[in-house]
Amino acid sequence: MSDPQPHSDEPQDDGPVVTDEERMLFDAMFESVLDELPRRFHELIEEVPIVVEDYPGDEVLDELEIEDASELCGLHTGIPLTERSTSDSGVLGDVIHIYRDGILNLVAEKHQEVVKPETLRVEIRITVLHEIGHHFGLDEEDLRKLGYE
Repeated sequence: MSDPQPHSDEPQDDGPVVTDEERMLFDAMFESVLDELPRRFHELIEEVPIVVEDYPGDEVLDELEIEDASELCGLHTGIPLTERSTSDSGVLGDVIHIYRDGILNLVAEKHQEVVKPETLRVEIRITVLHEIGHHFGLDEEDLRKLGYE
């Protein structure tokens, strides 16, 4: 990404506050989702790390023209497998970013309720598979048709 800006330690807006209890629930559900993935996905994760962060940094938000950090649940950075060529050597490897606060806020808003483990598990799974789909070259329309929007 171009024009790096300093990363702030706090999200840019005053959106819903995520509690420590919700963060711990998220981490437990995230591990559960990863454990349930087929073996091939675990092999992929060894090649493409999945990084969990509370929220995206300012540079990511600026690059994607997003004002509210709680709107972003995940991000695949890198070159999808379907677009790679030999001229891509030396390019940084792919990374899948999962944003804890974005998913927790989505669950709270979408379901208008206290964050429940099963609801959270579903949203984490959708987000992880959505970003893995981008790694394999699927675009937003492809993912929407598959139910991973």
